[in-house]
Amino acid sequence: MAKAPTFEERKAHYEAQWSIMTVKPERASSVDRSARLAISNKSRYLAVANATKVPWFVIAIIHMREASGSFAGVLHNGEHIIGTGRKTKLVPAGRGPFSTWEAAAIDALKMHPISKITVWDIPHICYGTEAYNGWGYWWHGDKSSAYLWAGTNIDGGGKYVADGVWSSSAQDAQNGCMAVLKRIIALDPTVAVAIGIHTEPAPTPAPAPKPTPAPAPAPQKSSWLSSLLGALAAIFKRKK
Repeated sequence: MAKAPTFEERKAHYEAQWSIMTVKPERASSVDRSARLAISNKSRYLAVANATKVPWFVIAIIHMREASGSFAGVLHNGEHIIGTGRKTKLVPAGRGPFSTWEAAAIDALKMHPISKITVWDIPHICYGTEAYNGWGYWWHGDKSSAYLWAGTNIDGGGKYVADGVWSSSAQDAQNGCMAVLKRIIALDPTVAVAIGIHTEPAPTPAPAPKPTPAPAPAPQKSSWLSSLLGALAAIFKRKK
């Protein structure tokens, strides 16, 4: 098997891709639904996060890819075996059985190097989630994994249509982990803080200037005084 890339080999790529990533307009509504579903189940993800030290939002985006956010599907590969007494048949095979989704998720994460990550910025999240899925895109010469970027301007097509079966022409109908994460960040500002993303606060509008009071009108002489002064002026003028 080909050697997996190191984090340092991928770090700059992830940073560059994240900085220019936009969700395709036709995917915006489904990305929003996935993000809102993830946030609505935050308490369940937090229970697994406490046991594995993998952040709840990373668990959530992996769950969206592996099982479309369904708690009937194990985090390993989406198989619906919870409470059935069966073990996984797909890669990784032979895991379980599991009585709860949380127990299965803890098993899936602890068996994987993602549980060893201690820094959870964007490049590490990208590296951890891509490694969780596997390095097939890298080995096929495609440096932009659909597992991360599907549904965005980054995804150029190509995907595994089954375990070990690659199609360069297939288009991934699911949304990528990073597309959903970006929407989660927009909806839950605590995630931006946890990741270390600086978000500029909305500018405070400048207070409206106070109106300048109009100058007081000059005092008007009373009409009778004006008449008297006018008459006196006329008298003095005739005497000259």
